[in-house]
Amino acid sequence: MQELTHYMNGEHVKGTSGRFADVFNPATGEVQAKCPLASTDEMARAVDFAAAAQPAWGAVNPQRRARVMMEFVRLLNRDMDKLAEALSREHGKTLPDAKGDVQRGLEVVEYCIGAPQLLKGEFTDSAGPGIDMYSMRQPLGVTAGITPFNFPAMIPMWMFAPAIACGNAFILKPSERDPSVPLMLAELMEEAGAPKGILQVVNGDKEAVDAIIDHPVIQSIGFVGSTPIAEYIYGRGCSNGKRVQCFGGAKNHMIIMPDADMDQAADALVGAGYGAAGERCMAISVAVPVGDETADRLIEKLVPRIEKLKVGPYTAGDDVDYGPVVTAAAKEKILGLVQSGVDQGAELVVDGRDFNLQGYEDGFFIGPHLFDRVTPDMDIYQQEIFGPVLSTVRAGSYEEALQLAMDHEMGNGTAIFTRDGDAARDFAARVNVGMIGVNVPIPVPLAYHTFGGWKKSAFGDLNQHGPDAFKFYTRTKTVTARWPSGIKEGGEFNFKAMD
Repeated sequence: MQELTHYMNGEHVKGTSGRFADVFNPATGEVQAKCPLASTDEMARAVDFAAAAQPAWGAVNPQRRARVMMEFVRLLNRDMDKLAEALSREHGKTLPDAKGDVQRGLEVVEYCIGAPQLLKGEFTDSAGPGIDMYSMRQPLGVTAGITPFNFPAMIPMWMFAPAIACGNAFILKPSERDPSVPLMLAELMEEAGAPKGILQVVNGDKEAVDAIIDHPVIQSIGFVGSTPIAEYIYGRGCSNGKRVQCFGGAKNHMIIMPDADMDQAADALVGAGYGAAGERCMAISVAVPVGDETADRLIEKLVPRIEKLKVGPYTAGDDVDYGPVVTAAAKEKILGLVQSGVDQGAELVVDGRDFNLQGYEDGFFIGPHLFDRVTPDMDIYQQEIFGPVLSTVRAGSYEEALQLAMDHEMGNGTAIFTRDGDAARDFAARVNVGMIGVNVPIPVPLAYHTFGGWKKSAFGDLNQHGPDAFKFYTRTKTVTARWPSGIKEGGEFNFKAMD
């Protein structure tokens, strides 16, 4: 069985803690590798390497750092198939989904090629008599990121690409469930020209996370995961004087107005609700049709589409709509929430509990589920399921539908499907959610805008990627300079005035 490593100072390094996590093949249920779990001492070693490498990298001009990003993009495109296959093998998502995972991270790297422009400061000539004023954006130093299992390529690149483009060193603590792709990305960054120690991958669990939070040299922390852990890291990290951005869970609503194109809405819900087995923080997990007639028409459109979904291993190619969930524990949790929905009175219109894939009986596959007549007090509405489960909550009016999204404690993303521009405009203006889709089910902004939710979906003042990333990974220094004039009346230079 393969024993994975850490990646420190340009080398693959075996773990020394003696602790390991199992890395599964989700399609078969078999353990395919062991992932080392770093000790506090191992994390401290990585920090030492990063601290030694960062000053020289921070002194490299932004244009040269941008060239490293350009080469990294070329290498990502070169190795796209290899990265996607490794990602699918450990995560379980289909190859098209895996390539999309890499591609969305690559697009942030492309944005970081603009570092020379994005890092420019401001200048005011003659702010006062003989006084000039200017600002500089300077790197923080050693930065770190803690990333989730569901996007093992995209989210690490969302963090380390802008951090490194800004002149920082970066320590990545990826999910121990699918760590191979982050290790491959670190290799590619060095091949692209990043110095040793600038990007390091340290695998681990809570001990490694706490070591990041508490290490005095680490200046900033990025996190994506569940809300309870986001709150924990944010609170403890801020109390240690670090700059912290943490992104938590989601419960994304999609409002379907009576005038919506019902075929378009149904197609959107199937893709957004069941793609990647629902293991996406931007997945639509709650459909909110306005009016019983709209709800009945929507359910009628959804059922045949959902029943035709093909579930299988990534090795089946393009013939599969989604694959297994990541672990047996994840499968057990999802099915437990499905059962709670049945017990609490929701109508299970499509029941995927008995799904069984011949030849893959031990895999972590779950059939698609569709609930109707869900109410806001039910567990399947309150909790993030993170699986192929779509809940339908019927709203009597537009205002009731809007209030559902506004009252939920999560505020990551939401969408409205309608032909009415006034309703769409009102919804976008009023709803207290960070990312809004208008006839777009998964409103993830492109790399040159910022990504981030509201309420208990996000903690911190700045979002991920886009302009906010360059603010998060730099400090602003403002200089006020006064140069006494040495010019006499008539234009003659007076050297004594400069003494």
